[in-house]
Amino acid sequence: MKINIKKLPQSMVEIEGELEAEIFESYYTKALKKIGENLEIDGFRKGKVPENILVSKVPEIKILEEMAEMALGENYGKILDENKIDAISRPEIMITKLARNNPLGFNIKTAILPEVKMADYKEIAKKVLKEIPEEDKNIVVSGDEVEKVILDIRKSRAPRVEVAEGAEAKEGEKELEPVLPELNDEFVKGMGPFENVDDFKKKLKENLILEKTNQSKEKTRIKMIEAIIEKSEMELPEILVKSETDKIIHRMQGDIAQMGLKFEDYLVHLKKTIDEIRADFRKDAEQRSRLSLVLANIAKLENIKPAEEDIEHEVSHILETYKDADPESARMHTENVLTNEKVFQFLEIQQ
Repeated sequence: MKINIKKLPQSMVEIEGELEAEIFESYYTKALKKIGENLEIDGFRKGKVPENILVSKVPEIKILEEMAEMALGENYGKILDENKIDAISRPEIMITKLARNNPLGFNIKTAILPEVKMADYKEIAKKVLKEIPEEDKNIVVSGDEVEKVILDIRKSRAPRVEVAEGAEAKEGEKELEPVLPELNDEFVKGMGPFENVDDFKKKLKENLILEKTNQSKEKTRIKMIEAIIEKSEMELPEILVKSETDKIIHRMQGDIAQMGLKFEDYLVHLKKTIDEIRADFRKDAEQRSRLSLVLANIAKLENIKPAEEDIEHEVSHILETYKDADPESARMHTENVLTNEKVFQFLEIQQ
């Protein structure tokens, strides 16, 4: 593979290269098969269309584009590893040459891990851990807290009492309240695998302790990493800020879609353009970018990496759950999440 790497401003690199014709051509059959898996042609079952029929029905450019996507998807990681490029964002890929029996030409731009003047993260972590309040170290759930949650559950499952149409309450008469279901074995068994009321209360208390413990851990982690970010110095690659902004917008679009609304109508309601929304989220995106840079640098300095079997297990789960997920993206996401978790675990043992 011919590769030419050029450093750009803003902690960016440009990778220009060609994948040999023989290697690129080896993806032809695989690309055709993948296209055929979702193609419906009369007289054939989906995924069972013969290759010669597929070739006659599918435009060559579509096959070539699929070949390019598969080829770069499998070789991009190798390019980064072989050239020791610490990429920290999704790449911007442009195909410069695309033809059968020819090299695949490409141009890739990506942000790399910029030079970060790191604060003494071990000492900061140690200081934050020493300042954890006693109530956050020894989590306690009182009986009153358990009973309050139980009352809330009973209220949420209480049947509605309707007043007959036209009926009027007499002066001074209290409004009717829902009748709370009795807390008994039958009631708790209807909510899950509980043996009886005592078993339900025991497991509920365990869950409340776990919830409080996780909240305490999250609060400590936020305090720890914010202190490290504040005392570290770094340059923020614009592509990384853009990527974080895109993630925020994408999540926002998903939330709005779940409410049965169109994102375009939501923008009209807010009287804002998409560019104004992006500007509103810029500070959040910048802070998320700093967070990812600090975590990535700690992982690099301490040689923190997740186990390969853990990555493969999580990726398999993602691909089983989300059938259309891109395997390479799923792996990058998983590796990043698992690495970040291990970095936090490393900081939490700095006593």
